[in-house]
Amino acid sequence: MSLTRVLLGLGSNARREQNLTAGLDALEQMLGDMHCSPVFESLAVGYKGDNFYNLVVSGTTALSLTELDRRLKFIEADNGRYAPDRKGLPLDIDVLMYGDLMGNYHGLELPRPETLKNAFVLWPLSLLVPDLSHPRAGRSFADLWQTSTIEQQLWPVPFRWKGQELTPPMLILSHGKG
Repeated sequence: MSLTRVLLGLGSNARREQNLTAGLDALEQMLGDMHCSPVFESLAVGYKGDNFYNLVVSGTTALSLTELDRRLKFIEADNGRYAPDRKGLPLDIDVLMYGDLMGNYHGLELPRPETLKNAFVLWPLSLLVPDLSHPRAGRSFADLWQTSTIEQQLWPVPFRWKGQELTPPMLILSHGKG
């Protein structure tokens, strides 16, 4: 069985800790070799509402891209994403990269364009997979973040999952808000 490395972006601006924890718990059941970036808080971008918490997850899967995306939609739905009376965005999970695929796959553009446009995606990627190259840009995520001119407000925040602090305290001290 062949495994594919995937990068997923997670975000929430409603019951952020609860929804991100539920999303990570569900992903842990689906992915092998799962690793999480630090968690960042950011102002809402392209969406009116409360501040978001965002992070990136790396893992491996035997699922096809279509099946992975389908299961991610179920996880979002289980956490209220599609509820008619929802407040905010409870949980958003996006496929950022699926192996080395490039192009449009049933409406999924890979690598996801947000990887280069949003600081709340690029900064976590630069910390989680610094040496991995973006297939279109041909440069490492660390280099892309270092030379980025994205102007968005975001800052690292403490976040515990399964007893582990995802955001290193030194990152919070050196870049934290307030």
